[in-house]
Amino acid sequence: MSINSLQKQTNINIQEKANLIWEIATHLVGLFKPHEYGKVILPMTVLKRFDDALAPTKQAVVEMGEKLAGMKVEGEARDGVLCKTSGYPFYNTSKFDFKKLVSDPDNIESNFENYLQGFSSNVKDIISNFKFTDQVRTMADGNVLFVVIQEFISAKGDMSPNKITSTDMGYIFEELIRKFSESYDEQAGAHFTSRDIIYLMTELLIAPEKDDIKTNGCTKTAYDMAMGTSQMLGCLNERLTDISDEANLTCFGEEFNPETYAIAKADMLIKGGNASGMMYGDTLNDDKFSGYEFDYIISNPPFGIDWKREKAEVEAEAKKGYDGRFGPGLPAISDGQMLFMLNGVKKLKKGSGRMAIIQNGSSLFTGDAGSGASEIRRYVITEDMVEAIIQMPTDLFYNTGISTYIWVLTKGKSANRLGKVQLIDASKCFVKRRKNIGKKRVDLDDKCIELIMKAYTEFENAVYTDGELVVESKTFDNDFFGFTKVTVETAQADKDGKAILKKGKPQAVKGASDSEIIPLSEDIDEYIAKNVLPYNPLAFADRKKDKIGYEIPFTRLFYKFTAPQSSEDIFAEIKALEEEETILMKELFGNA
Repeated sequence: MSINSLQKQTNINIQEKANLIWEIATHLVGLFKPHEYGKVILPMTVLKRFDDALAPTKQAVVEMGEKLAGMKVEGEARDGVLCKTSGYPFYNTSKFDFKKLVSDPDNIESNFENYLQGFSSNVKDIISNFKFTDQVRTMADGNVLFVVIQEFISAKGDMSPNKITSTDMGYIFEELIRKFSESYDEQAGAHFTSRDIIYLMTELLIAPEKDDIKTNGCTKTAYDMAMGTSQMLGCLNERLTDISDEANLTCFGEEFNPETYAIAKADMLIKGGNASGMMYGDTLNDDKFSGYEFDYIISNPPFGIDWKREKAEVEAEAKKGYDGRFGPGLPAISDGQMLFMLNGVKKLKKGSGRMAIIQNGSSLFTGDAGSGASEIRRYVITEDMVEAIIQMPTDLFYNTGISTYIWVLTKGKSANRLGKVQLIDASKCFVKRRKNIGKKRVDLDDKCIELIMKAYTEFENAVYTDGELVVESKTFDNDFFGFTKVTVETAQADKDGKAILKKGKPQAVKGASDSEIIPLSEDIDEYIAKNVLPYNPLAFADRKKDKIGYEIPFTRLFYKFTAPQSSEDIFAEIKALEEEETILMKELFGNA
């Protein structure tokens, strides 16, 4: 199946289903504010999905629950039997389901509470993170609990797994979250990344072993450190199973937003995947996967977000040096995205692990030589982990129009990539959307992804085109991005203009310090002699103050000079505009 075919699953039917479900919120008007609708609709959708999934085995589970209670079977033994009976890694032993709840409207609140308490502990955890108990009480007090449940047993609320696949359910959740975000005037992109971007990231991750997976299948692990609703992990799993029926991916993720975490865990439970690998917590100060290593890491962590809340724990982790996650250094406290990158690097499987992570432009160049950000770049480049960085088109995300970059890092570069970094400018590779979604005005279609992947896999200095689509690839030695920041002083001079020496060393003029940025590939003494001394014969380098820095001047490396318009052409344009203005004025006012 092509990537485009996968994307087309986000079609009008999915949107219509999400719209129908969201329409149930009309019954909440007056009782809840518009930005609170999602706090009801999202957990109710999850519960109804569970209810429909469990329906075929419902009676058998209720009877087995009663039998085990009589036998005083508890704990893991009870859970194991009931999960086996339900056919899912969760169950509900309450005699009530959504249909039975509406048959007794007078006792809807107490019966619904009995229903919620009948779920297995993993579902109760999901309900708890939705903070749903308060919403239920408000609905009951406002006499809409019955109506809402009744709406969910209508055709619009039918979410049976045999009618809606797990993949499509993921899309529906995305649509619902987007609607919730819009009603809350919140950035939708804070919760999920559009699938066209994710599909490109998955292709980049699996590219080196795609043929092998096709032939032999695979058993892999994947991790998302800012997983949102876990759709990145879901897309990666889809792609692997599309390539081979023998592909097996075990997923792990951590998420700090309780509602999106709850959806991620619910989605994994329905799929029968590794729901216990979905963790609630703040990755930066509460790492749930310390000591783990993964084959794949795929993530879009928050950028432009400070790490003040996590400061104490992050700094304590940094003191562990390379035994911890932040050994190379700490970025500016105003921007924590590079901390996520280091967290991922620490968790890459030695010799083979691969990571695709989204960053904004600041990760490329912020921070002076010797700063935390520069040291992080120095570490990942000199340790030969940076395989490629791809500049994406602007207006590709729901919540931002800025330039973004996919970094591909690995602990297992192929022989031809050793000691090299590939930069790919894909900023001009996009198709315009007919209808914007938030700030997302462009998409990556099949042709876009194929062109970017062609540039990536060929690993050449070349320009690739397909119609109006343009992608440019350039490769550089690792050292190309490094430089020495050299402090240059001006020597005090005697009346003859000669430097004053003490113990054979020149004495610097106070307040006259300057610095030179000298590429690692150049000899520093030769550089000073050629570029500094001709203009300041009294200059000398204080080499004790040397600092090594690394930056990736992406924009400058792909800059294309455009000659300014000639004065004759500008004059001709002005003259033409004046003539056009004269004609318009005559049309408006005649000869008056």
